[in-house]
Amino acid sequence: MAAGKGTRMKSKLPKVLHRLAGRALVHHVLDMAVALGARSAVLITGHGADAVEAACGPATGVAAGLAMNLVRQEPQLGTGHAVQQTVPVLPDDGLVLVLSGDVPLTQVQTLRALVDLCAGDSLALLTVDLPDPSGYGRVLRMGDSAEAPVQCIVEHKDASPAQRAVREIYSGIMAVPAPLLKTWLARLDNHNAQKEYYLTDIVKFAVADGVPVRAHKITDAVQVAGVNSPLQLAELERAFQLRLATTLMEQGVRIADPARFDVRGSLACGQDVAIDVNCIFEGLVSLGDDVSIGANCVIANATIANGAVIHPFTHIDGEKAGVTVGEGALVGPFARLRPGAVLGPQVHIGNFVEVKNSTLARGAKANHLAYLGDATVGERVNYGAGSITANYDGALKHRTVIGADVHVGSNCVLVAPVTIGAGGTVGGGSTITRDTPPGALSVARGRQIAIAGWKRPKK
Repeated sequence: MAAGKGTRMKSKLPKVLHRLAGRALVHHVLDMAVALGARSAVLITGHGADAVEAACGPATGVAAGLAMNLVRQEPQLGTGHAVQQTVPVLPDDGLVLVLSGDVPLTQVQTLRALVDLCAGDSLALLTVDLPDPSGYGRVLRMGDSAEAPVQCIVEHKDASPAQRAVREIYSGIMAVPAPLLKTWLARLDNHNAQKEYYLTDIVKFAVADGVPVRAHKITDAVQVAGVNSPLQLAELERAFQLRLATTLMEQGVRIADPARFDVRGSLACGQDVAIDVNCIFEGLVSLGDDVSIGANCVIANATIANGAVIHPFTHIDGEKAGVTVGEGALVGPFARLRPGAVLGPQVHIGNFVEVKNSTLARGAKANHLAYLGDATVGERVNYGAGSITANYDGALKHRTVIGADVHVGSNCVLVAPVTIGAGGTVGGGSTITRDTPPGALSVARGRQIAIAGWKRPKK
């Protein structure tokens, strides 16, 4: 169900498209369907339908391999009315799992247990006890036992004071055989305080028809927490990140402070990885054994090999091309690696150095205030402070090739396309526009002169 307005978000963006861990809320829910092996999904849209449907369409790659049906709820007349819109596309031989597009942290094993409890012949509800159940539908049982069958669900606005004292709530998630669901949806009415069609009314229909109503009660309320405001979104973000940090630390990763750690994609870690505070990992990131990530780094779509050290305040963004950092390399602080940067073993990239679409071979160094774009850099090259490759002529990009064991002095401009021969030296302050021979000293700058007794102009 992804049709709600989400007015408390106070945003033009449909609620289910707000992001948690870098992905839309509804994408997390679709991930659950994929992980469960569902043969199809029905997305119920309403408010912002065009945007929600576009965000979940085949071209996005979301829920790959899952057949997607799109239905619209217009106007929005309650949860029962929302699910009624799915009837034409629900196969009669299926089991329906009803999920909410703004409840992103339910665990797949929890949903599997719910499906198993349904067993194809009953109505299974996911429930939890809350210290403050205000606003939720209360689960009323046929007796005082926690194992007693469910009798009905009463929405908060329709509940009596005694019923509101019940702490067990219905999460909004249920599993039900499709033929039974279709029969019960046809019997819904809106005779209630909100004049809406409640999906929860099917519980009393099941009881009346003699169909068992079973509840799978969990203790982790975060799994059924929804997002209705920016505050709740932030709370679930921290819950998600803490859960992931805990998993990584149980695998041996040393995270300095789990409360200051964010993954917005996928992070794979080898043995003895250390991550300092305020680091953000986006897209696909892989950290090898003994990798150290300093404080305040942002790393996206990168593979970092064993023993590499990423010093604080480094920004690595591989986008589609990716970034590779070789074994034992040192990067930062305050360095920037852009798409296509490939650093070999023992490469050093220092403060305020930017590397883009360039390959640096073993032991190459660019330690200060430099730019390497569209370059091929040989082994053991020393690239001086303030030097740049001028790779763009205003229309096209060109490549710079720097041979092994070259020393480039400070404040040099290498105007591509150009090749610096192996073992050569480029004198500081040079602008190199032509290929240089191997082993040569190349200097391209105005000759220094001194004028004795020169007087400065005066006003």
